[in-house]
Amino acid sequence: MKILIVDDSKAMRMIVTRTLRQAGFGDHEFLEAENGAEGLALVDTAAPDLVLSDWNMPEVNGIEFLQALRAKGNQVRFGFVTSESTDTMRSLASESGALFLIAKPFTADTFADALGGVLAA
Repeated sequence: MKILIVDDSKAMRMIVTRTLRQAGFGDHEFLEAENGAEGLALVDTAAPDLVLSDWNMPEVNGIEFLQALRAKGNQVRFGFVTSESTDTMRSLASESGALFLIAKPFTADTFADALGGVLAA
């Protein structure tokens, strides 16, 4: 299974990857993109099974990324990993097709709980 991690911070992409491995998802292939524009291109070329995206990024932010995917008819499983998590953001994420929103800071258990059902589906 391919997991695309989209975040403008290289350090955060590394932390997310490490935490996913700690949560038991180390046997998956990890891809990275720096923003939603790169993410859109990678979704087209690499066809990931799951996208984990930050919300606040330059060029194309996370919600614009998700909405662009859905507008193209792409139903890839999608979740946010972000530092902000207001009720408005959670509602917008859900309405736009995100399966979950994980707030930073997070733990391996946070990922195991959020991804357990998503990756089994």
